[in-house]
Amino acid sequence: MTLRPDRRLRVLVIDDSALVRRAITDALAADPEIEVVGSACDAFVAREKIARLEPDVLTLDLEMPRMDGLTFLRILMRHHPLPVVVVSSLAQAGSQAALDALEAGAVDVLAKPDGTMSIGTLGERLAFHVKAAAQSVRFRQRRPEVTVTGPVTPAVAPAVRAGGRQLIVIGGSTGGIEALRTVLPRFPRGLPPIAVVQHISAAFSRAVAERLDALCSLDVREAAEGDVLRPGTCLIAPGDTHLAVEFVAGAYRARLLETPPLHHCRPAVDVLFRSAAEAGGDQVVAALLTGMGSDGALGMRAIHAAGGATIAEHESTCVVYGMPRAAIEAGAVERVLPLPTIADAIIDAVVHRSRRERHG
Repeated sequence: MTLRPDRRLRVLVIDDSALVRRAITDALAADPEIEVVGSACDAFVAREKIARLEPDVLTLDLEMPRMDGLTFLRILMRHHPLPVVVVSSLAQAGSQAALDALEAGAVDVLAKPDGTMSIGTLGERLAFHVKAAAQSVRFRQRRPEVTVTGPVTPAVAPAVRAGGRQLIVIGGSTGGIEALRTVLPRFPRGLPPIAVVQHISAAFSRAVAERLDALCSLDVREAAEGDVLRPGTCLIAPGDTHLAVEFVAGAYRARLLETPPLHHCRPAVDVLFRSAAEAGGDQVVAALLTGMGSDGALGMRAIHAAGGATIAEHESTCVVYGMPRAAIEAGAVERVLPLPTIADAIIDAVVHRSRRERHG
């Protein structure tokens, strides 16, 4: 799907509450690049309006009468795939539904704030996610099918020296949760510590970490202030909190920061990447995955300047080719690779640095 430059982005709002439909419509209408072409109270009304109005993006609640949103999403992706941003209180309440929606094909999931009219507080954030969904590559060209069913152990497990400064940092945004489900399960436990910033709601960052932990041989968990990053561990930035690292007494430690958003994002990839460049220098291996915007480009450039390894996801497998492209255009990326090969490239970079360290 390619939008014509002479028209605004067409959005259909699907929610069983008339007040919520009005609030979402008002929030999106404030953006001059978006036109809300209609709304629907359930999946059956939505089906008719999709055919008649030809929207570019849908917003979708998961709790609806006659047919729940998740069932509708699965049917939609099978028969008439469109970019979908889920806006649901279920994402806030339990998070399992949010992850199920992403796996079913939603581009992004936002937790509906408490209170009907507080939807309006999503404001620019909601518009940002809707515009990111519209840029989704998956609805414009066929992407390689990548299925992860359980832990995958690569053939090479590099030796990691205790107390060494090797560190892996990964950043992503729109589509990044599913990308992490491809990359992380391929890692063996012997890798250096890993820190991840994924643009994510505070409502389900812990659930994402738990889901990834179940798929991986690594110990994956949500980061806490002062956590020691050890080999074989992967810390995920909590939603709405920046994650940085520092090297103290022979080990990396996590720092959680409540400083203002960067690039309208908190957590921001640049905060993690810049701290990694300062703490680890040429011992850092960084990967930037799918996402809208430019977050991560400046941090990637800092890592590149310090001699670290830098990898970006190729446009062909990105859900949204924004963040990787910004880093590439900044001259900060050594290797540009499709998603299924990124894990092996990270391992290769770690092995190379381990050998270089051993042989001086």
